[in-house]
Amino acid sequence: MYAAFRHYKFDPKLGPEIDRKTRELFVPLIKKIPGFVAYYWVDTGVGEGASISVFKNKQGADESVRVAAQHVHQHADPSIKPPVVVEGPVKACG
Repeated sequence: MYAAFRHYKFDPKLGPEIDRKTRELFVPLIKKIPGFVAYYWVDTGVGEGASISVFKNKQGADESVRVAAQHVHQHADPSIKPPVVVEGPVKACG
C-alpha cells in the first residue's frame, strides 16, 4: 500500500467551508481513483488540516496528489497555501 499525506494551512474561518467541500466534492473524486483504499481529512480548527490518502499502489497515490492539487486550485480560497506533501509506501499499520 501507498499513502499520500498533505498538510494545509488556511484561515481558520475557512474550516467549515473546506470541510464541506472536501466531503461533498473531493471525496467522490478520490474514491474513483483505481486502487483507492481510504481517505481521511483532519481539521485542527485552528487553521491547519491534513489529508491522508491510502491506495493499493503508487500510481493511485500519485494520482491522488494530482487530483487534490487540481481540486484545491479549482475550488479553494486563493489564500490557502500549497500543501506540504509526503508520499510513500506504508511500512506499518494497525
